[in-house]
Amino acid sequence: MRREPEHFGESELDLIYIARKLKDAIRVESLFTEMGVDYAVEADNYQGGVVFRTERVGAFFYVLPQAAEFAREILRTNGFQG
Repeated sequence: MRREPEHFGESELDLIYIARKLKDAIRVESLFTEMGVDYAVEADNYQGGVVFRTERVGAFFYVLPQAAEFAREILRTNGFQG
């Protein structure tokens, strides 16, 4: 379930996935919600491109460290590579 970062208090969160497309972000949110994973998501910048580097915006997904492997397995099972 999507949570605000404040929900996690002082806990360190692991970056699990960066969605580069809106449809991917929506799908990841749906998967995590269906599977009961508490996560935080925020828009942030990342570098893209090989020859011509550009700055792009993506949806960054974070979970608690104890939920990281489960979240990664959900992503792998559903065709997401991270």
